[in-house]
Amino acid sequence: MTIAINCWVLRNKKPDGIGYFTIYAMVNLIQNHPDVHFQILCDKNFTEDYFDFKNVSKHPVFPALRHPLLYMWYMEIVVGSFLKKNKPDVFISADGFLNLSSQCRQIPIFHDINFEHNPKDLKLKNRLYYRFFFRKFAQKAIRIATISEYSKKDIAAFYKIAPDKIDNISGGIRSNFFPLEPSEIDETRKKWSNGKPYFFFVGSMHPRKNIKRLIEAFTLFKQNTGSDLKLLLAGSLLWSTTGIKDSYIKSAYKDDIIFTGRLTDTELQKVLGAAYALSFVPIFEGFGLPIVEAMQSGVPVICSNVTSMPEVAGEAALIVDPYNIESIAGGMEKLYKNNNLRNRLIELGHIRKKQFSWDKTAKLLWECIMKAVGNN
Repeated sequence: MTIAINCWVLRNKKPDGIGYFTIYAMVNLIQNHPDVHFQILCDKNFTEDYFDFKNVSKHPVFPALRHPLLYMWYMEIVVGSFLKKNKPDVFISADGFLNLSSQCRQIPIFHDINFEHNPKDLKLKNRLYYRFFFRKFAQKAIRIATISEYSKKDIAAFYKIAPDKIDNISGGIRSNFFPLEPSEIDETRKKWSNGKPYFFFVGSMHPRKNIKRLIEAFTLFKQNTGSDLKLLLAGSLLWSTTGIKDSYIKSAYKDDIIFTGRLTDTELQKVLGAAYALSFVPIFEGFGLPIVEAMQSGVPVICSNVTSMPEVAGEAALIVDPYNIESIAGGMEKLYKNNNLRNRLIELGHIRKKQFSWDKTAKLLWECIMKAVGNN
């Protein structure tokens, strides 16, 4: 069997959530099936060794440019030519893009369809592309893979797709996350927060990540408690599109709000592991990797009560309303005032995290592939 995998999402040298998902899920899939030939489609600048296995061939077919008109050219001309020439048994697209003219069996991975619910979060050109083509991709696909039951139901309802055509393959946890020793926690806090404990957020500074309300909630928490806790926000900062700047400037506690910028993997492992708690309150998530990474790190979680997050967190998190500043601040206050609750959430997180692994994701993806092959 030959399986082609579109890994164009890895054209960026610094992976984000979808990038890490692609790396770990596909590496486990490849390792689990040494008798299968995997063709990795990547851009011409791809030099990483993630997929350096005997049963893998790399095919640098994508330029590194980004524009909706080029997306159409890539998928219909470049990918179409590749599929016609190489004739893989299945084509998996890690970012959900498909070729609409090929007869090859195609499985897109739809992480979420936030762009359908919050279209203004995207630039107009991208918004038009995603909203026009993803409906077509959903209809074209022989099967669809996604990462939560919430996303499965959302995709089925929005695109009027039979739910049994969609497979929830879940997500995993990177092995580099683990609880820190007390000395490591102290050292990390001295470096990043002047030795103080802190609530922590990691992710893109995207409107759906709800950073504006998180800052306002933290300000309210400080007013109500007089606590010396700080708030660390990790990710590339985009002042212009998120409303973060106004909330930050208006906060009476701006000196306690720290923007770390994008962290390296090693830095993230330390900064997350040393956090007092993860404060992760987006208004939309297809899965929410930081939730399970915090559990792996022995850090309690505050997260939103919407979309996939309650499903992923289960009972192992303090659930709050991301649209309500008082609710978010109240969650922070509960955790701050109740150390027994904090310890209990850490214990529950240790149990909950066992439900998520990249090997499990790879096995579920393989089952999806087998269904696709049988459906031809």
